[in-house]
Amino acid sequence: MLPKFTIHATHTRMNEQSHSGRLIIVSNRLPFQLLEKNSKVVLKESDGGLVSALKSFFETDDASKFSSKWWIGSADFPEKRWEKFQRNPGAEEQSFDIEPIFIEPKIYNRYYNGFCNATLWPLFHYFPSYVEYDDQTFQSYETVNQIFAEHLLRFLKPGDTLWVHDYQLMLLPGLIREKITDISIGFFLHIPFPTYEIFRLLHRKWKEKIINGLLGADLIGFHTHEYVQHFLKSVRMILGYDHQYRTLHVGNRIVKVELFPLGIDYEKFHNAKDDPEVNEAKKSILKNFANKKVIFSVDRLDYTKGVTHRLAGFERFLERYPEWKENVVFVLVVVPSRQIISKYNERRRMIEEQVGRINGKYSTLQWQPIIYRYNHLSFPELCALYQASDIGLITPLRDGMNLVAKEYVASRVDQRGVLILSELAGAASEMGEALLINPFDNEEAAHAIHTGLTMPVEEQHTKLSSLQKRLQDYTVVHWVNDFIKQLNDVKVQQQVQATHHITPAVRNTIVSNFKAASKRELLLDYDGTLVPFARHPHEATPDKKLLRLLDLLSSDASTDVTIISGRDRLVLDEWFRDIPITLIAEHGASVRKADQHWSNEITIEQGWKTSIRPIVDLFVLRSPGSFVEEKEHTLAWHYRNVDPDLGFVRSRELLDNLFHLVHNSSLQIIDGNKVIEIRVTGIDKGMAAKKILTRTPHDFVLAIGDDKTDEDMFKALEGQAVTIKVGGGLTAAQYSLSSQREVIDLLHNLID
Repeated sequence: MLPKFTIHATHTRMNEQSHSGRLIIVSNRLPFQLLEKNSKVVLKESDGGLVSALKSFFETDDASKFSSKWWIGSADFPEKRWEKFQRNPGAEEQSFDIEPIFIEPKIYNRYYNGFCNATLWPLFHYFPSYVEYDDQTFQSYETVNQIFAEHLLRFLKPGDTLWVHDYQLMLLPGLIREKITDISIGFFLHIPFPTYEIFRLLHRKWKEKIINGLLGADLIGFHTHEYVQHFLKSVRMILGYDHQYRTLHVGNRIVKVELFPLGIDYEKFHNAKDDPEVNEAKKSILKNFANKKVIFSVDRLDYTKGVTHRLAGFERFLERYPEWKENVVFVLVVVPSRQIISKYNERRRMIEEQVGRINGKYSTLQWQPIIYRYNHLSFPELCALYQASDIGLITPLRDGMNLVAKEYVASRVDQRGVLILSELAGAASEMGEALLINPFDNEEAAHAIHTGLTMPVEEQHTKLSSLQKRLQDYTVVHWVNDFIKQLNDVKVQQQVQATHHITPAVRNTIVSNFKAASKRELLLDYDGTLVPFARHPHEATPDKKLLRLLDLLSSDASTDVTIISGRDRLVLDEWFRDIPITLIAEHGASVRKADQHWSNEITIEQGWKTSIRPIVDLFVLRSPGSFVEEKEHTLAWHYRNVDPDLGFVRSRELLDNLFHLVHNSSLQIIDGNKVIEIRVTGIDKGMAAKKILTRTPHDFVLAIGDDKTDEDMFKALEGQAVTIKVGGGLTAAQYSLSSQREVIDLLHNLID
């Protein structure tokens, strides 16, 4: 049976009339192979969860919302064979088109068998001792990602949706984003994303390029919540981007990070019961193993699948429960994979030696405990084994998802059978009714096998019915639709939240509205807004020009001026004591109205500083040039004068330490511009600004700031004020200005 796609030559597509609405799937390999037999080129569909997942979607009505569907990937066949096949493809028009990329074999080998599978694969699966660190293979990884990018840049059209898949192409979204800023890009990782402690083992430039590459996407998807959290922490520790509700602010874009547990084509496996070929194979299995319980396991040949550990667990089961002798059989199928890598061949030898030893130890003349097969299974054979087995034993040492576990459950039409699943597989997070085990624990594995074999039928039914309901509700088609919908939602959100730089026309409108108002309020941040940043906070004193400007603004009885700053009140009082303006210190902790005394807005217990200060002091010692500024209600660690690379790394480490320390406390951590502040929750510029406005009615309010702390003010004043962000980055403000100098120019415009 031929796969459902159409073959088109690359060069013929380049001259096609432009249109929008295409879905472009990009993966390392195309979903088929071209084999030459008897002077004819024949097409063979590839195995794999991604192929079956997307094919299932392409065949539904949901896919019709795209004008066309394309799959782009590298070809594992020579270009001449492709050209020969094009002349006589032998396939009718079907559901998606193909675009092959041909890569020089030596480069591809260093990329795929080198960096992808000898570096990223073992590291992301928690096998750091297997990781190879080779600059040449990383250079090949960059080269192949660049080849993909160059090909796509010639191919893409306005309105296309680009969906990049898996760890082989993690640089690609960033490479495309550099050239096309408005394209919709999604990325999905099909393997685990490891903890930061594991990910940080990569060379610094490697991990920085990988994270930057991924952040070129608008939506980044993972299988589980755990992987999402690992990724977000790595982003924070490596690049300094913090997140809110799984949303990152990257330059002028928002990037959403979300979990999408990959589903299966539930009906395909559930309805296999009606396939005559499946029923025939199932009868044969049941006849061969009459009166015996059947345990079934199928995996690719890979050290992450834990086959040797699984065999050890089964051996322990035979030792602990001798009553099962001659009453159970373990059907173990290992599917060939990546044999060019020596570790895989070594793994095969280990498995076969272990199978031989266990069978030699426990076999009788009438019975062999393990039936081992090293080969591919056809779909009917696979479904027959799913249906005939009493236990599905799926215990990888680490797995991104594991669709075999879901396929086994979907195949149990009679709702009898038990799934034993590794708690380290991604599927475990949504299949809690399975018997979850630690795959490294032989005793636990042995006990779970015995429990599964003796589980009452009613309990089997209850567990499987719950699992099947979940799989029915979130199939592979739901998975694709969910991802595409959220990708579209992110693009809409980006457009809504896009910051608009103040044009001359907008500036004129602001000035006109200011002058027409009968009562005005100016809420102004200080550092980075009224004055440029200085090496030390005390060096950022206001000059005579700024003091005169503020004096002129506040001398108009119709205009109230408020400086709302993170500075402490002693400094603000010293600088502005002779100017009739309102001063708000430490983001709202203390207030001094014009010609009045300072007052604390709330009573704050300062005992928390004694437990926090030693940690911050330690980072001062570890970061030459940094210092602690202790204010009345705040501790601030400044690192503007630290070597940029060291300061950034230390700031991420301090943030991580503080987040864990203040968890579930009344303190909050503010990651500002080259400063980290610790203060009591409930004090922020947003609350302070709202209090100012409630005391005196105003018909014109202008709020300007440059930092994360000013975002609280922008959000609180939405719909009540003209809000302006100084500098780049995503913001809740209506408008933006490029620099502090432009702020001064605007304020001069107000009084000219």
